[in-house]
Amino acid sequence: MQHVSPVREPLVTGGKSYHDVTQDVCRQVEAAPNVRWMAALSVALFFLGIFLYSVYRTLWYGIGEWGLNKTVGWAWDITNFVWWVGIGHAGTLISAVLLLFRQKWRSSINRAAEAMTIFAVICAAMFPVLHMGRPWLAYWVFPLQNTFGSLWVNFNSPLLWDVFAISTYFTVSLVFWYTGLVPDFATIRDRAKGPIAKVAYSLLSMGWTGSAKHWSRYETVSLILAGVSTPLVLSVHTIVSMDFATSVVPGWHTTIFPPYFVAGAIFSGFAMVLTLMLITRVVFKLEDYITMEHIALMNKIMMITGSIVGVAYITEFFIAWYSQVEFEQYAFINRATGPYWWAYWSMMTCNVISPQLVWIRRVRYSIPLTFILSIIVNIGMWFERFVIIVTSLHRDYLPSSWVMFSPTIIDIGIYVGTLGLFFTLFLLFAKFFPVVNMAEVKTVLKYTVDNGPTYTGHDPHHDLIHKPTTHGVPANAPVNYNKHD
Repeated sequence: MQHVSPVREPLVTGGKSYHDVTQDVCRQVEAAPNVRWMAALSVALFFLGIFLYSVYRTLWYGIGEWGLNKTVGWAWDITNFVWWVGIGHAGTLISAVLLLFRQKWRSSINRAAEAMTIFAVICAAMFPVLHMGRPWLAYWVFPLQNTFGSLWVNFNSPLLWDVFAISTYFTVSLVFWYTGLVPDFATIRDRAKGPIAKVAYSLLSMGWTGSAKHWSRYETVSLILAGVSTPLVLSVHTIVSMDFATSVVPGWHTTIFPPYFVAGAIFSGFAMVLTLMLITRVVFKLEDYITMEHIALMNKIMMITGSIVGVAYITEFFIAWYSQVEFEQYAFINRATGPYWWAYWSMMTCNVISPQLVWIRRVRYSIPLTFILSIIVNIGMWFERFVIIVTSLHRDYLPSSWVMFSPTIIDIGIYVGTLGLFFTLFLLFAKFFPVVNMAEVKTVLKYTVDNGPTYTGHDPHHDLIHKPTTHGVPANAPVNYNKHD
């Protein structure tokens, strides 16, 4: 008999059966759009409109619409790019790494985290393309034989590595996300009443029948994709950090950037997952699936990665002193005490001090405080990228070229607009796709210490009733069942 610790909190509360899971998750997909969802989508579409207008101004009038100058050639565009790529990291970590480590608590949150990854990478990809000035020539960054004279791609440049890493990351994440959706699409297909919905979900489910062969292939593909995705958690943001670390600019030329950027990416990614899941669990009444235990575990990961980031900040100052390079020392002193001191100390407060509150159990299990902390962390991580980029550039070796950077209304419009794009995509996903992975949640029901579900053996629809369990495992746990109910 498999023993499940009686101390561990249940992953699904409320004594749910397999049929309850199907009903609860499909509810928001099958119901008509409600007023709150329509209002939220309207706000997101408004900001998406700002994005489209700002992009039009950028493409029509050129990069001069931004606040860049001869000294600060990278500013809000690359700051936002790195910020969005970082947010996309939690999805792959929750889906792939925790799957390989058999962490069952991932099952309720992996679907939304994977969707968040895809939408964040789409937002991130906008910035390098727009920064080209002529995005219709974006294919020049690919190593294609061409007739443009001496123009050849430099394979030594981390900017080209970015193209490969992020496109690979996006592709694998998209396939992983869609693979997990297939069984749930089949569930919705079987329940659909309208002809359009039935046809749409039939196409999306790709002929899924729930047979043993389908489940075997599904699990095999999931493990393979998880194995492919896991190195991407480390490689993608490592390569993004090399955009800076391979330069000779004081404040950038440092070997600590790869692990520092990866920890910061996971930090900001989990903060965004918390922001989205805390709203989703209330709006769609999923409190029994996204439990306080899920929230507490994500808080712990956020605290650990925030502490790693804090150590990295201190290490940077130590290495600047230890190197005895006056330019490096000045770059860090200028960050903390120069004209952008307010951005530096905002970063330190949000990223180093605020996550330490999670040590307090009352904070860790408080929904309002967790929600506030998750937003504070993402604000702090945006400031981190801004501080690294702008304060390292705005004062270089020659005082005659020192200059301040000020964003224009178009800079702000593009950034705010990508938030509109992100939330538009996420709201559409949450309405028309199952936001919780029904198939995986059903596999963990028998591990809960709450009264687990037991198959009655006579219900043709495989509905389940509740019976007392021994050590959290149902006495008559089903061996073969159709997971999509």
